[in-house]
Amino acid sequence: MKKIFTVISVVWMCGYGAASRGRGADFSAESLGARYGFFVNGSRGDFRQAEVYSNWKLPWTATITTNWSLGTRLDLSAGALQKHPEIGFVGTLGPSVVLARQGLPLALVGGVSPTLLSRNKYGETDFGEPFQFTSHLGLSWRPGSHFEITYHFQHMSNACLSEHNTGLNLHMFGIGYRF
Repeated sequence: MKKIFTVISVVWMCGYGAASRGRGADFSAESLGARYGFFVNGSRGDFRQAEVYSNWKLPWTATITTNWSLGTRLDLSAGALQKHPEIGFVGTLGPSVVLARQGLPLALVGGVSPTLLSRNKYGETDFGEPFQFTSHLGLSWRPGSHFEITYHFQHMSNACLSEHNTGLNLHMFGIGYRF
């Protein structure tokens, strides 16, 4: 458990350090926050996931119309995946795209990230191997200039890299600080 919290602390500090470099760079910190998720249905037991996240703006943005844009970012998360009583580390790093409309505090976010697990077995649930992929699609609501509330649906699986390819679907809710 101490190792999990050490990794979470490093993710948080990396995001804070990137934010302190300023907003004028092509690669700059966008937000820091925490998320909590739960299993979509109860057929595989009660999986829970808690994590901290950091997002960095990437320099590639496309203007779709005068009011709509498609931006890119790099997402990093570290946390714990639990199926009581077993708990393990889960970490992701990968790109996302953000569809936003000027003046609208709501954005559509989606992406796919390589994922590492410290354990691939939780009771009878076998994810096959510790290397997985996590895809997500969701919404980010920005009710103020420095605050965000997020929801995303995520699917994690090993993309048939192993004989066992048990997927895991989670609803993830988050709260964050925007720079």
